[in-house]
Order: sequence, then structure tokens, then C-alpha cells
Amino acid sequence: MAAGQIIVLLAALAAVHLPLGAYLARVYTSPRHLRVERAGYRLMRVDADAEQKWTSYLFSLLGFSMASVLVLYALGRLQQHLPMSLGVSPFDPAGAWNTAVSFVTNTNWQWYSGEAAAGHLLQMVGLAVQNFVSAAVGISVAIALIRGFQRSGTDGRLGNFWSDLTRTCVRVLLPMAFIGALALLATGVIQNFDAHTAVQTLDGATQHVLGGPVASQEAIKELGTNGGGFFNANSAHPFENPSPVSNLIEIFLILVIPFTLPRTFGIMVGDRRQGWAIVSVMGTLWISAVMLLTWAEMSGPGLAAQAAGGALEGKELRFGTAGSALFAAATTGTSTGAVNAMHDSLTAPGGGVAIFGMLLGEVAPGGVGTGLYGLLMLAIVAVFVAGLMVGRTPEYLGKKIGRQEMTLVALYILTMPLLVLVGTAIAVATPAGQAGIQEMGPHGLSEVLYAFASASNNNGSAFAGLTVATPFYNTLLGVAMLAGRFIPIALVLALAGRFASQRTTPATVGTLPTHQPLFVGLVAAVTVVVVGLTFIPVLSLGPIVESLS
Repeated sequence: MAAGQIIVLLAALAAVHLPLGAYLARVYTSPRHLRVERAGYRLMRVDADAEQKWTSYLFSLLGFSMASVLVLYALGRLQQHLPMSLGVSPFDPAGAWNTAVSFVTNTNWQWYSGEAAAGHLLQMVGLAVQNFVSAAVGISVAIALIRGFQRSGTDGRLGNFWSDLTRTCVRVLLPMAFIGALALLATGVIQNFDAHTAVQTLDGATQHVLGGPVASQEAIKELGTNGGGFFNANSAHPFENPSPVSNLIEIFLILVIPFTLPRTFGIMVGDRRQGWAIVSVMGTLWISAVMLLTWAEMSGPGLAAQAAGGALEGKELRFGTAGSALFAAATTGTSTGAVNAMHDSLTAPGGGVAIFGMLLGEVAPGGVGTGLYGLLMLAIVAVFVAGLMVGRTPEYLGKKIGRQEMTLVALYILTMPLLVLVGTAIAVATPAGQAGIQEMGPHGLSEVLYAFASASNNNGSAFAGLTVATPFYNTLLGVAMLAGRFIPIALVLALAGRFASQRTTPATVGTLPTHQPLFVGLVAAVTVVVVGLTFIPVLSLGPIVESLS
């Protein structure tokens, strides 16, 4: 079963890779606007044909995102006055701040129980809308970076943010989410506007069960690598994920766009081999994580796990250990954060693999858009290292990698580790942070490390043993999410602007081939080494020492 579902998943991803990648390339290169898109531009009062420099592109993105934070914050604070609020209370200020930042940054970290704290209208108008637009922002940045490689001497012009955002929502996410929602409905995921319904349990007691528009939100939650669950149990809840079939569909939705965008990259830069090289790196790292996590959970240490045939604690038996491990590898290898098992109950090595997947920068395959531009930044580091070895000026796709370019890349690489390590240090060194740790020792450190790795990488999953529904964690994790999202985006767009301003240099005999297996291995090695040099010390104090104890 473990091997079978992986084979089915890989076959499905391979089947859509070529046509979907080509379709995405046509979406972002077509000169035509659809009628509904033109209506949106008139409503926003923007000129979608006006080319923007990287600074204008960035300011448009930041303005849109900050306005989204304010709107979502207001909805959270005033939700008791909204229709279909189900009588729930408003979020407190720190909680509303955390939720607004979380969904706008594509993190979808949830300190609250979805069915107890969010009404239907907030779920649909606030959270589900951000699932679409935050995913579209990530894809737009990736497309802008591709244009930076593609263009030559354009004074740093990268396209139009409003056009990219609108096209992504209208032509990509909406139709794909609609198809995904129908598929989930067919497997038993619910879709209604019911409030709490009284039902009788098997022992004769009465329980109130909440309905809601779940299938529509579940589809975009996975497709946009968002992750916020309609229910507190997230994708372990039978209303969100009722069967092994729905489980496999949701994993497919998580991975399909991140694994397809490299194809779009290859087409748009005019060398499809470059796309194959990038997807090979992503695939190698992800398959390695799947194998390690599956092994860790199916051969869990301890007599109980061995007698049961795997580490069953915290897992839904309808998915099994293998289905839970595959989902965990998918959600931590991307910026999704959805869970179908309790990650806090993963074995020590399994939890370590999940943390390591996020600490890679979520590039295997990463979130929608973020995975591609994150791995391209690491590819530039690999090109730079190779150039130092042979004494040549590094070049990638005809763009020279000089001091200023490497400064931007280095700042990008350092941003996430700084946020993770500083945030973890503050939490374990202060009384307010220590108060949320339920289990001291290595596992307690792993819980805090996981939380800040998840927030800084805009993942959203958690070792839920950590109590984060406090002003301290809501505020600090909100800052980590905000900085972890927009500082890297600013650096990526600045680099894209520099590349677009450069003249493309023709390849020569001495140019490093960036489409061959040697380069694939080099990029994968650089990715792992960068993480290893940065995080092995703190991992040694958490999941590694816990695995050995």
C-alpha cells in the first residue's frame, strides 16, 4: 500500500506535468485579457498593460497585502456582527492580528479551533478568499523572477502585478479549485451552510456537529498550499478528508502546481531542459523525505509500535501509517501546513524529517511560486560556487552573478534562519515562551523550533503540544510570518529587476551547463549543506538527541 499510493500519485503528477506547465506559460505570456479580467481592472482602476519596474511591482504587492491584513483583521474583530456568525465571539486583538497575517502570508497558522471560533461568513469571505489571493501572490513573484531571466535590457520591468494576480486567480486557481472541489465532494467531503446539528452518538448521548462549505475551501486550501482547516482536526477530520481516496486527491492538489511550475519556467526562458533540471532537484529531495518519513513511522521504535506494525499514535487508521507519512512529507515539503495526523506524535526521526523539510526553505517542491523562486535562488548559489572553483564570473541563463546579485541572494538565504533561530531563542529564554511548552527537554525544544520554522517558512503546521493561543506567541509568530513572507519577496523582486536590466550574455565553451545531472546534484547538495551548516546544532539539541535517547 505504501508503494502503491506513491506510484499512483507520481503517475498522476507526471500525467499533468506537460500540459499544465504549457498552459501556465500561455497564461502569463498571452497579450489578451478576458472580459471578466477587464472588468476587474476597471473596478481596481489599474492599467493592466502598464509594465512595472521591480519597485512598482513590489509596492503594488505590499499595498495589496497590507490592505488584505486590515480587512481580515476587521472581519475577525467584528465577526459577531456578521451574518452566519453561528454565535461565535470575536477574536481578541492579538489573535485577530495573528490570523490576518497568517492567511495573507499563505501561512494559515491556526491558534484557534476552526469550528468553535470562526463563523461561515468569516470562513468564506475572509479565509477562503485569502487562500486564493495569497497563493496568487506567490505565483506572481515566481513569474516576475522568470521574466527577469527572460528579458534583456528592460530597465528592470517585470510585467504588471495586477495582471499577474488576476490571471492567476481567474485562469488557474478558480477553475482548478472548482474541479478539485467536485472531486472531493464525490469522495464524501461535505458542502452546505448548516449550523450545529444535534445527533445521537452510539452510546445514546447527544452531540452537536457543525456543517459548512468545506469542499470548496478544502480544495483551494490544498491547491494553493495554504493549509488552514475548516475544523480543528484539519485534514484528519472526516468531513474534510473522509477516505484514502480523498487523502490521495488532497496530496495531489498540494503538489501539482509546485511540481509543474518548473515546466513553465523552462518554456518561458526558452530552454525546457532548465525546467527538467529544477524539477529533478525538487523530486529528488521530496522522494528522499517521503522514504525517510515512511520508514520512520512504519518501523517506529518501541515495543508498542513494533507490535502494531507502525507508530499509530496520533494517526487516523482510515489513512494508515503510510498515508499519514506521505501527507506529512507533502505538507512540510511545501508551504501547506495541512495535516492528516498529529505531527507532535510523529516518531522523533519522523518529526525531524518534517522539521528538516521546512528548514530546507520549502523548496522540495515548496509552495505555489515560493518553491520555484526559492530553489532558483539556491541554484544561483550553486552557480556561484561552481564559478569560484574554475575562476570564472558565474552566469546563470545568460545573467552574470556579481557582487550585488550575490548580496541579494545571501540576504535571502539568511533571512529565514535568522527568524527561526532568534524566535526560538526568545521563546525558550523568556517566561512567557516557556509557559507554552508542555513537555520540557528535547521534545519541548522541537515543539518551539517547529513552530518558528513553520511560521518563518509560511507553512502553518505545528507540533500541537505547544500552547500558542497566548498574546506572546500570537504576536511573535505573526511577526515571523510577516517578515518570512515579504522580506524574501522583496529580495527576489530586486534580483529579478537587476537581471531584467542586464544584457543576456551568450553561452560559451566555458559556461557551466545548468541542465545536466551534475548541476542537479550540485544544487541538491548546496540545498542540504546550507541547511546542515545552519541548523544541525539546534536539531542536535531537539529531534536528534530525542531519537538517540
